[in-house]
Amino acid sequence: MERTWKPTTAGILSIIAGCIGLLIGLGLAVGLGIAGTLIDMIPGFIGGGLLVLIAVPGIILGVVAIVGGIYALKRRLWGLALAGSICALIGPWFLLGILAIIFVSLGKREFN
Repeated sequence: MERTWKPTTAGILSIIAGCIGLLIGLGLAVGLGIAGTLIDMIPGFIGGGLLVLIAVPGIILGVVAIVGGIYALKRRLWGLALAGSICALIGPWFLLGILAIIFVSLGKREFN
């Protein structure tokens, strides 16, 4: 079977979107963690540290998008490559995820 550029492009787009999501999620976790610690210092205010949980989905989706992108580059486990592309949808960079989904779907026959 001839290897095309579609899975490679999908993998690169998923990895880029995943890195953006991961970095933003980590930045939010650190920033909100510091803010939560400061809020916890206010007498009578409970639960400011829970603000960090806002960033956790971004971190998880970013990691899945990166892993899916790696599998797309290797042309292995089409389902995981597609899941990574779907996770790349979440965020303002959703266009990268849409393109990744299209290219993974079009290159499905190239996966083992």
